Amino acid sequence: MKVKVGFQGERGAFSEQAGYEFFGDKMVPVPFRSFEEVFRSVKKGEVDYGVIPIENSLYGSIHQNYDLLQRYNIYIVGEVKLRIKHYLLANYGVKMSGVRKIYSHPQALAQCESFLKKLKGVEIIPTYDTAGSAKMIKEKGILDGAAIAGKQASKYYGLKVLRSGIENHEKNFTRFLILSRRKIIARKNPKTSIIFTTKNIPGALFSALGVFAYRYINLLKIESRPIIGQPWRYMFYLDFEGSIEDELCADAIKELKRMTQYYKFLGTYEKGREVE
Repeated sequence: MKVKVGFQGERGAFSEQAGYEFFGDKMVPVPFRSFEEVFRSVKKGEVDYGVIPIENSLYGSIHQNYDLLQRYNIYIVGEVKLRIKHYLLANYGVKMSGVRKIYSHPQALAQCESFLKKLKGVEIIPTYDTAGSAKMIKEKGILDGAAIAGKQASKYYGLKVLRSGIENHEKNFTRFLILSRRKIIARKNPKTSIIFTTKNIPGALFSALGVFAYRYINLLKIESRPIIGQPWRYMFYLDFEGSIEDELCADAIKELKRMTQYYKFLGTYEKGREVE
């Protein structure tokens, strides 16, 4: 059965590629201009699932999407860790020596910083999307510029590859989350994501994390984000091994709730494998 899957960007975006890795041929891609539009569309049931990037192995977290996970009542039901390989794409007839402008998303530009620093007399122009940059130089017939995007974008928009593998490091992975309005608890190789805030007392975070340590539950990641309207107070996003339905994890969460001011369950989902 076909499923409609929303993602930020144009056709050929890395988020779309991650979606195909997770859903295969049953995916019907639905592009959106912004990450919030993806969240909103999942919440309203306009798409069956959403795909969003949450962190990059070289440049860290995408904070906007952490904040959106807190604001929208939807669930994480899967993840994909996708190898990100960047290509410099241009219209046919354009040579490397003729490139005066390079367009791409700020994250992609940062991931290709070493390559870009070697170029002389080239203007670097941030855009809202990698694949969108490729689409733009094609539609506008730009002959003095190039775009940094995935190889799939070159096929979608009929562009040639000027340079391949221009990212700073070959171990460049982005973790993508699969979102749903329905809670689906994974049974195989599960990990769980939650959000909580602590009381403003000494040792509060230590005690909160201790409920997992005492039960030998492995913590995979912790991320802090500021609480809007409460300067110097923070909300914590936590990933840990195990299912919310496991007795040990359930006991840990029960104790955590007693010592925190806010708690939100984001999802129990299967650990994603790295996709080259």
